[in-house]
Amino acid sequence: MQHFDLAVIGSGTGNSLIDERFEHLNVALIERDETFGGTCLNRGCIPTKMFVLPADLAVSPGEAARLGVDLTFNGADWPAIRDRIFGRIDPISTGGLDWRERSSNVTVFHGEASFVDAHTLRIGDDEISADQIVIATGSRPRLIDVPGIDEAADRVHTSDTIMRIAERPDRLVIVGGGYIAAEFAHVFSALGTDVTLINRSDVLLRGHDRETADACIAQLGRRVHVRFNQELSGIEIADDGSLDVITRDRNGIEYDYFADALLVCVGRVRNSDMLNLAAAGVEVREGGQIRVDAEQRTTAPGVWAMGDVSSDFLLKHVANAEMRTVQHNLLNPDNLRQTDHRFVPAAVFSDPQLACVGATEEQLKAWGTSYVVARQRYADVAYGWAMEDEGHFVKLLADPTSWHLLGAHIVGPQASTLIQPLIQAMSFGQRVDDLARGQYWIHPALPEVVENALLGLLAAHRPAELDQ
Repeated sequence: MQHFDLAVIGSGTGNSLIDERFEHLNVALIERDETFGGTCLNRGCIPTKMFVLPADLAVSPGEAARLGVDLTFNGADWPAIRDRIFGRIDPISTGGLDWRERSSNVTVFHGEASFVDAHTLRIGDDEISADQIVIATGSRPRLIDVPGIDEAADRVHTSDTIMRIAERPDRLVIVGGGYIAAEFAHVFSALGTDVTLINRSDVLLRGHDRETADACIAQLGRRVHVRFNQELSGIEIADDGSLDVITRDRNGIEYDYFADALLVCVGRVRNSDMLNLAAAGVEVREGGQIRVDAEQRTTAPGVWAMGDVSSDFLLKHVANAEMRTVQHNLLNPDNLRQTDHRFVPAAVFSDPQLACVGATEEQLKAWGTSYVVARQRYADVAYGWAMEDEGHFVKLLADPTSWHLLGAHIVGPQASTLIQPLIQAMSFGQRVDDLARGQYWIHPALPEVVENALLGLLAAHRPAELDQ
């Protein structure tokens, strides 16, 4: 049996953990998938955002027309878009594996790992032991089981497969109501597909501030057929060879949607279920989430976990932060660090973009927390006025006593970028007045919408001590 100082299960964020500081250690890196590099690189955040960019360009003629510029969308070359994206990504994956396999201190194992005990792993016919083990196995799309889905399997997709299809479907049904569903609805509708989005409840983008989320969905709904309170109940092959996607509402009434493909976006499953964690004494929460403490330690000594498989936040930037914690703690066992999960931002790259950090207004009301709120329209600052913007805004929530931000929510162009100074303010304890007036805001750039939202908070409720 081979023994290692460190074994890492998963080649996404797990691969990033093994940097030059680990060169003195004998490391095992285990990956079960054919592709190397994890979800984000191969089938997640990177390729999806590479599809969003041409989608954004495809919808730009509509915006240009409002400003007197005549642009025309003549169609999208799906194979060219797809091949450009994966023609760049696939070599990175292949090159990353080749580089690791040539590493002098890293042994790559291909196969599914399972625990024999807290320090022993089985990978196929091999068994290895390690002093420290890091679980970084991520998550996968949740599948759905309805009558007829097996017969239509070649045209039923998840986020893992939809981006590599041979041709763009003329008609696409998307089942789901989260950010993955919203982003793919934007991509395919922008590129020319007739998209129907079906959600089992009357709420899309659950977990986001309702005011900003509803504004996002209302605008996306100009290009996408959105259907609420319906659940997928079956799939049939129609006489013309298309898919008949059958749904049922709360009253039992059935609906038929004819499509060339079906995309299922109903959540993700943490990849903890095939690791035989009980043998290692690793405790798992309901839903398959590995239990970790603030230092990323599991309930088994010497076993760590990070990323989707253990985190409350299924986000790559959170996985990266947790990876840095594990890195430090492995190298500095007498000086452990904790992961800071206080102010985790998120963004939806739809049209329009949606970005958030901190509490929603609904949460503050439920908690009984005192707050003051301000909203600033893009249209009321110089750049937004030049854009002739409609319907986009910044919404800020602040503590009226400490004058710290409690939450920030933005819907509109560049939302994922505009929110960054607000994340910084919350992370480093900057007060609203300091953030608004302690620095220059370039005029007439779009960040002025954030500045004016901060000033709106001050105008709404300005404690006397701020004038001293």
